[in-house]
Amino acid sequence: MRPITRAEVTSTLAEMIAIPSVNPDLVPGAEGERALAEWIAARLRRTPGIGVELQDAGGGRPNVIATVGSGPGRTLMLNGHIDVVGVAGMPDPWSGRVEGNRQYGRGAADMKGAMAVALLLLEHIAAAGDFPGRLVVTFVVDEEYASIGTAAVCREIERWKPDAALVLEGTGLDVCIAHKGFAWATVTTHGFAAHGSAFEVGIDAIGHMGRVIVALEEYARELLTRTPHPLVGPPSVHSSLVRGGQELSSYPETCTLELERRTIPGETEAQVQAELQGILDRLAAADPAFNATLEMGLFREPFGIEPDAEIVQMVRDTAQQVLGREVTHVGAAGWMDSAFLATAGVPTAIFGPDGEGAHGLEEWVDLDTLDAFAAVLTRVAYEYCR
Repeated sequence: MRPITRAEVTSTLAEMIAIPSVNPDLVPGAEGERALAEWIAARLRRTPGIGVELQDAGGGRPNVIATVGSGPGRTLMLNGHIDVVGVAGMPDPWSGRVEGNRQYGRGAADMKGAMAVALLLLEHIAAAGDFPGRLVVTFVVDEEYASIGTAAVCREIERWKPDAALVLEGTGLDVCIAHKGFAWATVTTHGFAAHGSAFEVGIDAIGHMGRVIVALEEYARELLTRTPHPLVGPPSVHSSLVRGGQELSSYPETCTLELERRTIPGETEAQVQAELQGILDRLAAADPAFNATLEMGLFREPFGIEPDAEIVQMVRDTAQQVLGREVTHVGAAGWMDSAFLATAGVPTAIFGPDGEGAHGLEEWVDLDTLDAFAAVLTRVAYEYCR
């Protein structure tokens, strides 16, 4: 296969950056991913030998699923998202300009740079006609919010039956084998609305929520004393949003708190729910007037794969050969779509280039690492799929 060149990468990435794909769940009224998905699909369809489909992930938001190769070898899936976060305050978010060793723009690092390489890899493999197995690339929507894109892929995972997967998030060319999960939950304290002077009947739901917040602070301190995961550290919890009250001169009837609990590999949704409910039960036992309810929201599993898994070892060994340095196993504090793929039974690792400014006002991808990433990804694809 002909090597992927920097000129190809920078021009393809510039075109991808220039098509806004802000997640509409993060920025109401944003354009979403459709225009970029349709551009990717149209470009790939110009190359004979690449199968392309648009998969509705929900609400008319399309994943692009592209396949190449029909050899007798194994199937490798590459996964990455095409949605980006908002651009408020960014001076020139869609330029894709290159300055020195950096290419700038929203999504350059997170993660259109890696997906530009994946797109080019599909084209180069199809042109070469020598691939030993099958490569499936999923350009997915909505990773930045609820990950409906990769969830849709995993619901149909038996269609592709991948033997392994790589999520192409930025890792600085190390191999990420663990990341945290999270749980969102809502606590509502219930008081009794009354005139502000009616202290004998009014029950202050906001005051009772204060007890919850204090108890959550104690819980947060306790979590930090637990045995940490060797790569991602300890679990944590924080209060995120609080709303309550009707008006200044009334006892508040309700107060609502939304919280986030970050989990580490080995922790479960049931465990988190039991711990949160235990806090409320203890507060209720101490005061019969205390009344609070817990509602669990979105839950995303933490992720972990063993360091000796074949796909992990192959990526690490290949990267060391290309880079001429030791490549380490790392963990990530944030959540990624790798957890969905692992839960679907696909051995999954995370590997990608370096960059800075994801979600910030100045975002760029390091082009030297993007070149090396392309070389490693090509070798891994050919070797793994034999």
